[in-house]
Amino acid sequence: MITTDLVTGSPAWLDLGATDPAATAAFYGSVFGWQVRPYDPVAGGYGFFELDGKTVAAFGEMTDSGAQPAWMIYFRTADADSAAETVRQRGGTVRTEPSDVGEYGRLAQFTDPQGGEFAVWQPGTTPGLDTFDEPGALMWTELCTTDAAEASDFYRALFGWRIDDMTMPGGEGTYELLTPAGQSEDHMHGGIAEVGPEDLPMTSGSPYWHPVFHTADCDASVARVTESGGGVTREPADAEGVGRLAVCHDPAGAEFVFLTPRPG
Repeated sequence: MITTDLVTGSPAWLDLGATDPAATAAFYGSVFGWQVRPYDPVAGGYGFFELDGKTVAAFGEMTDSGAQPAWMIYFRTADADSAAETVRQRGGTVRTEPSDVGEYGRLAQFTDPQGGEFAVWQPGTTPGLDTFDEPGALMWTELCTTDAAEASDFYRALFGWRIDDMTMPGGEGTYELLTPAGQSEDHMHGGIAEVGPEDLPMTSGSPYWHPVFHTADCDASVARVTESGGGVTREPADAEGVGRLAVCHDPAGAEFVFLTPRPG
C-alpha cells in the first residue's frame, strides 16, 4: 500500500476541485472527521484537510466553468518538465504546464491518451501528504479506463512502474497492479481496471482516476455519506482477498472509494 516513503512514481498529493468549497468542507468533515486548515484566508481559497493534525488531502474552488468536480491524484516525479515532455511524446495532453508553487514544489497536470486526468508533484520543501494507509487517509489509487493495455504502456513509459496482472475473483477479467520502479510489493500503490464506457456514467464514458480511502468500518462510512447528502454508486460488498469496499460520491459528484482491508 501507499507509504510515507514517497518514492518516485508513488502517489504524493491529492486534491479536490470544488464548486462550493464551504459545502465541500462540511461534507468531508462530516464523513471523514477531517478538519480544514486554510492556505489562503480569502473565502474559496485553497485549503488543507487534516486528521489529527496531519494533512490527508486538499481542496480548492474550481475555476474551469462546466467542469465536473473530481479528485486529482498527484504522482511524485523527479522532474515535472521532463514528465510533461514524455506525456506529449506518448500521446497525452499537458493541461497545466509545469509551474512552481512557491518553495513547496513544482506541479503539472496531464491527461492520458484515453482521457484519464492526473498530475505530478516535484517536491521542494513539501514532499507530499503527511500520512497514508490509515483510517481516514488515502490507501490506494485506481484508474478505470477503456483500454488497460494502452494505459499501462503509457504510465510505464512515464513513471517506470512495474505492472503485474492479477486475475479477478470469479474470472471477471484482469486487474493490473502498480508498483513504483525498483520497489517491493510493500510499496504497491494502485491498480488499473478495464471497463466499458457504459460503466463510467459519472464522467460520461471518460476514463478517470479515483482515490481509495482506508476506513475501519465501510458500512458505517457509507451511512455517513448518505446522511451528509452524498450518494452510493456501489453498495458495500466483500472483495475476495481485498476487504470490504464501496464506491461513493460527494454531493457535487466527485467519486471516491472506501475500503476496509481484510485482516492480516
